[in-house]
Amino acid sequence: MTTLIRRGRRGEEGQDRRADSDDSSKDKDEDATGDCKDMRLTLMEEVLLLGLKDKEGYTSFWNDCISSGLRGGILIELALRGRVILEPATLRKKRLLDRRVLLKSEAPTGDVLLDETLKHIKATEPAETVQSWIELLTGETWNPFKLQYQLRNVRERIAKSLVEKGILTTEKQNFLLFDMTTHPVTNTTEKQRLVKKLQESVLDKWVNDPHRMDKRTLALLVLAHSSDVLENAFSTLPDDKYDMAMNRSKDLLDLDPDVEATKPNCTDMIWAVLSSFNKS
Repeated sequence: MTTLIRRGRRGEEGQDRRADSDDSSKDKDEDATGDCKDMRLTLMEEVLLLGLKDKEGYTSFWNDCISSGLRGGILIELALRGRVILEPATLRKKRLLDRRVLLKSEAPTGDVLLDETLKHIKATEPAETVQSWIELLTGETWNPFKLQYQLRNVRERIAKSLVEKGILTTEKQNFLLFDMTTHPVTNTTEKQRLVKKLQESVLDKWVNDPHRMDKRTLALLVLAHSSDVLENAFSTLPDDKYDMAMNRSKDLLDLDPDVEATKPNCTDMIWAVLSSFNKS
């Protein structure tokens, strides 16, 4: 489980949507709250963009959480697009960690990673839980018969998508013993917009109620925390605002996911992903 990073790591790590037309009306309403002039990125692209060092073009070598965070982002993105849902809660399966991911629509999304995951979910019987899917998609399973579900080269594939959108570029860097493909940020305006959105969500636009927040912004806060890149979004803030942003984020992320998932106007997949990381 990741923890919210305090100011001491700021120097080291601080550098360190496109929804479909056939989605549910609820998802359309959520999308309508955003600025139509902004480039629409998937949650996975936003998480990776937050984690990338702008000039170096790679994520921190010490970050071992982002791979799982990106897979959690895939599940939430599919839920927000109306492709998957959690099975209804029952007396026997009240906890989010016990409820399984069900296929709601197999209509293609147009995103390769999302559609690949959708095919896996469709072909899996019996259905798996959110925590199991995150483990399967990252390849962290001891069952050799389920290694086929692993999504490979996810970071690189997301980075290439951002290159195609003109936000990143591709370079080769030599690290003495090996060469590595890197993706420095070229469209700093888009990254600044993303950082500003997160900062405003816990400062100027703070509502102190996750169920009144924009669903994609709430999902991004959860995923950025789970991927250990949330502090990157706040590192440019003055000390007083930084502390306020971190404290408010901590209050939100310390809520009981099982309780929050029972409230009106919630997206239970967001809370299920948070719960899976809290238990890992």
